[in-house]
Amino acid sequence: MNRRCCLGLLLAVFFVLPAVAETPSAQEILNKSKQAMGGDAWDTVHTTYMKGKLVTSGLNGEGESWEDNLTGRYVDRFQLGPASGAEGFDGKQVWSQDSSGQPRPEGGDNARQGATDEAYRRCLAYWFPQRWPADVEYSGELEEQGKAFYVLRITPKDGRPFDLWVDAATYLFDHTVEKTDIETRTSYFADYRTVSGVKVPFSVRSTNGDTKYDQFVTVDKIEFNQPIQEAQFRIPQPPAPDFAIAGGKTSTTVPFELINNHIYAQVRLNGKGPFRVLCDTGGANIVTPALAKELGLKSEGALQGRGVGEKSEDVGLAKMQSLEVGGATLSNQVFAVYPMESFASVEGVDESGLIGYEVFKRFVVKVDYEHSVLTLNVPSAFEYHGHGTVVPFQFNDHIPQVEGEIDGIPGKFDIDTGSRSSVDLLRPFAEKHDLKAHYGAKVEAVTGWGVGGAAKALVTRAKVLRLGTVEVSNPVTELSLQQKGAFSSPYVAGNVGAGVLKRFNITFDYPHQQLIFERNANYDKADVFDRSGMWINLSGDAFEVVDVIVGGPAAAAGLKVGDKIQSIDGRPVSQLSLPAVRLRFKSDAPGTKVHLTMQSGGSTRELDLILKDLAWCSYDCAALFRSRCIPSVISALKVTSRALFDDA
Repeated sequence: MNRRCCLGLLLAVFFVLPAVAETPSAQEILNKSKQAMGGDAWDTVHTTYMKGKLVTSGLNGEGESWEDNLTGRYVDRFQLGPASGAEGFDGKQVWSQDSSGQPRPEGGDNARQGATDEAYRRCLAYWFPQRWPADVEYSGELEEQGKAFYVLRITPKDGRPFDLWVDAATYLFDHTVEKTDIETRTSYFADYRTVSGVKVPFSVRSTNGDTKYDQFVTVDKIEFNQPIQEAQFRIPQPPAPDFAIAGGKTSTTVPFELINNHIYAQVRLNGKGPFRVLCDTGGANIVTPALAKELGLKSEGALQGRGVGEKSEDVGLAKMQSLEVGGATLSNQVFAVYPMESFASVEGVDESGLIGYEVFKRFVVKVDYEHSVLTLNVPSAFEYHGHGTVVPFQFNDHIPQVEGEIDGIPGKFDIDTGSRSSVDLLRPFAEKHDLKAHYGAKVEAVTGWGVGGAAKALVTRAKVLRLGTVEVSNPVTELSLQQKGAFSSPYVAGNVGAGVLKRFNITFDYPHQQLIFERNANYDKADVFDRSGMWINLSGDAFEVVDVIVGGPAAAAGLKVGDKIQSIDGRPVSQLSLPAVRLRFKSDAPGTKVHLTMQSGGSTRELDLILKDLAWCSYDCAALFRSRCIPSVISALKVTSRALFDDA
């Protein structure tokens, strides 16, 4: 026992001060936890097979898992409602498999570090540290819901920190807490039972704090030391083709509309249509509830969908028999069911859904921004003979991600046709490099809209963006202010949207994980940010002002949030299109006078809006260069990733 005392008062202190237990070490806590959970019996556990039931967000299903407890290799497979899939780690490569059986190597840092933490836990390295090195620190004794816990902070080699909470009374593992890319996930372990001499939890609840979307795993069976074939852990081979191009052709072309810098194409679903849908390189298949009903689709569940906004939305799942894009047909696809009708007020056009990753994964797709044409090529027949620049990429979940740099600062950049912006630098990256100060960024604005609502950023202009060896000068650059959602990830430097991409005709070769950039007639055109100083959405027969930039043209003219524009230069809004008005506010020269008729409260007033440049290079670019040295089975469910609808 440890007592605070001085020699002269030893006896008095002995009777007055209570005994204080010595602070346990992390190793002592782990040693006792091993003894409490089976002791030496764990030494003989080399493989684990588990099978159980899955429940989340109104969906029910089953899952199974294989683990190599000596090396940390694992594979999880699941069937949940209309969705199925898998994810695994073979000791080197992290991979996933979607509902259609399409495999994908995961190259993003979030997936890589998450798999590393999983491997550490699955090879029982907290008891066998020689299997996977880690820094283990005792964080202290904490109380939660009347119970005392020893908390250990564990950082596996090449992984990220997670907290292990050990019950101070029983020394059983109670829960883990891990900060992922855009959320903190806690997994609670319960219903411990003894199997082959060791105690294991038969119930796991995983939550991000919103209990509506909690994930539950109930184990039905656990078997140890069953033989596992090496092939189980390796990335699966692609399935038989579930796509074809009519007439046995090897390519098909599809015209598209570029609206608000978004690609809109016409598709047919289950033989009906055509329907206008957004085309997003990293987006999931989506249909609106109204269209799902028209097509007779059964929507199941209410999963959590996220985008650039700070809120989340409920997303159902449904099975689509056929998706036709031009002469190409994809069969038996899982679609998310999400109410995109609300985006009509943001986009100014009606849309019935979204397509993207599933199409791009199966074909080599050329996006010809110059002529507004998509070309889908069968991969086995595709050969490139042009003079474009090839840039390799990794998959960050569904999204192609390239190595690049912004004004000499290296980082990883997502390539996103679903974004209207030029470059969005994510908040953690911008804060890490103090970019607000370096760029002198002062213009704060709503710069986009997606799942979860509006996205806000500081608007400035960078000197040079490089994607591989491709270079773009003076792009409008937005420093995200989002505290939640896709743009709060610490693993991504930036998101590159159509403001940059449309300067090129780009071939997306997902099978070979490469992009081919060909400069087009837009390459040398100046990149311009909105010159009106406000964000407007469609509201009935008016344009509603939803954001006004402090000190900008709209503010100078007296516009306020909530005002409604009834006419522009004498033309009623009913005769105007929102995309055309937005384009005018960007492309008309600074100093252009725009006459507006406004409704504010119960009164109508007239005013003149004088357009003005708001994004410029307000820092010493040369100085900037000088100043820089340059365990959850259900986790395989990727449907509700940020790629649902990312618009910035």
